[in-house]
Amino acid sequence: MKIQNIDRLKRKLAAMPRVAKEEIRQALEQSAEEIVGVMRSMVPVDKGTLRSSIGWTWGAPPDGASAFAQAGGEAGLVITIYAGSNATYVSGARGVEFQNAFLQEFGSAKMSANPFFRPAWRLNKKRARGRITRATTKAAKKAAAGG
Repeated sequence: MKIQNIDRLKRKLAAMPRVAKEEIRQALEQSAEEIVGVMRSMVPVDKGTLRSSIGWTWGAPPDGASAFAQAGGEAGLVITIYAGSNATYVSGARGVEFQNAFLQEFGSAKMSANPFFRPAWRLNKKRARGRITRATTKAAKKAAAGG
């Protein structure tokens, strides 16, 4: 038995990772933007420093920031949603410094929690996963079509 068009199939399979990476990258970026937008709208605002420090990046978070979520990995696509910076550290009663983003999210013995990340993630989780699944399917169809 001979498989017909094996060379064409090999070319399409070789194109799949490149096409998939581009599609998934766009889906991850769009999802991160949505999650960060909701986080910024939910975070408690005193001076606005914590709100302005919320963002996302490819790879590791900036210095002083705390990573709240990371997605990706296999194809070199690691996106990180972070909050906080060197300017958002606060000192406790004993002079110990804490990241205000974690104190707001999880609270402490003397402060109740004001969660902003977990609710934002729960609101957008299903939508983000669906978007990434659709991007993967779209990339597979595009590669199969020769694009």
